[in-house]
Formats: sequence, structure tokens, C-alpha cells
Amino acid sequence: MPKIMICGRGGSGKSTLATLLAKVLAERGKVLVVDTDESNLGLPEMLGLTSPATTLMGCLGGKPAVRDKLLASIQKKGDENTGFFAGDLNLASLPAECTGGEWPLRFLRIGKIERSLEGCACPMGAVARSFLKQLQVGKNEWVLVDTEAGVEHFGRGVVEGVDLVLMVVDPSHEAVLLAERAKALAAQLSKDFIAVLNKVDAATEPFLRRELSERGIPVLGAFGFSPEIMEANLTGSPLPEGRCREQVNQLLASLSF
Repeated sequence: MPKIMICGRGGSGKSTLATLLAKVLAERGKVLVVDTDESNLGLPEMLGLTSPATTLMGCLGGKPAVRDKLLASIQKKGDENTGFFAGDLNLASLPAECTGGEWPLRFLRIGKIERSLEGCACPMGAVARSFLKQLQVGKNEWVLVDTEAGVEHFGRGVVEGVDLVLMVVDPSHEAVLLAERAKALAAQLSKDFIAVLNKVDAATEPFLRRELSERGIPVLGAFGFSPEIMEANLTGSPLPEGRCREQVNQLLASLSF
């Protein structure tokens, strides 16, 4: 079963789509939602889950320990492509202290910016890359990766560990341009790439489909603006998936897994 990276510009609805997919897939098997955004804080509430006691970075000794291991790898091998996890890594072996919720739906944070002047988030990207590349996913198991805005995760190599890149495109020219760039970056690593439209209406949906089609980007789903989801995001409540269930099921059916 696949590991799916969900990306897009800021405010496009990446976390919303990750949540909707997770809730439906959790009815079919085990789902791990991985938060690789060093800034986003509200994803557990959207999922209706408790926040984990610590991050995956915390389980590895924190940012200083991760940075030291990266520097040692660079000095020894000349790159940052190092493994942080020994032995088999699968959903059953994840440390309880860095995962929130209970199966069939759990949540894991890679790391967060905790202090001013602590430096860049590159060590978090290295941990996410290593984790996703080593994580083994079995039958009826899915991993949904919620990313930061833009294409930084491509540069950090996080995309290496996933099977599919799902781009959320909202009604804006910037979103179309970003999708075009992300498709090219995904192609460099031979990763499957699709787009899902969000917050569209009768006027914007056909326009975006045409723009993306001209760029060779397949659109496999579309979601309209939802006042109920907007209210839940405003109040920090779990997202209601009822009105979007049909679109989610159609999207999953089109992914052929």
C-alpha cells in the first residue's frame, strides 16, 4: 500500500485533504498521518486525535543529536543521506511517545521549531527523508504525509520515500505555476504525480482543469468550498467529512489501490 505526499501552496487545503483521506482510509485499514511541516500545529485537532508526547526528532535525541549525526555523515560519506533508524521500521514498531491516537488512525510529528534562533529546519527534513524511505508499509496500511507550503520537501529529498505526490490546487495562478514546478521535480525522481482541486465552483473548476491539462497534469478529484470545514478549522474542531465522503471515495477509487 502506498505512501502519499500531499503538497500545495499555503492555504490550499493540504491538511484538510489529508484529514479527509485519513478518516475514510481508516475504515479500510491502518493509517498513519505524518506531519513534516515544522510550523503547522493544528493537524491533530483536525483529525480528532491527541497530540503525541514528543516529536520523532525528540525520540532521536532532539535537534542537536540529529545535527551531530548529519555532520558526522557528511564528514564520512560527503552527504547527508544517513539512516537514523536501525532494523525493520514499520507501523507496529513506531515509538508510542511520538505517535498520537490509536489504530486504525495515528499521527506522528517529525519536528517543530521550538525556540527562536535555533537554526534552519534542515535536520527535520533529513529525519523525514530517512523515516519515509525506511518505513515499510504492509497490506491495508497507508501513510499520508502532510508537507509545508511550496516545494521545499523536494529539495530536502523527502519525496524520495513516497510512492505518489498529490498536489492540492486552489483557484489561483500561483497554485497552477507551483503544480507545474512540482510535477517537474517529481518527474526527476520518477514519482507519480496527480492534482486535486480544492475550493472550486462551477466557474473555477473547468478553468483549472484546462490550465492543468495544458501542462500535462492529471486532475483526479475536485472539492468545493465547505462552510462546515471552514468553521471547524476556525474553532479547532475535528473536520466533518460527511458532505465530502463521496468525493473522497471517488478520488480513492481513481488511485487504483
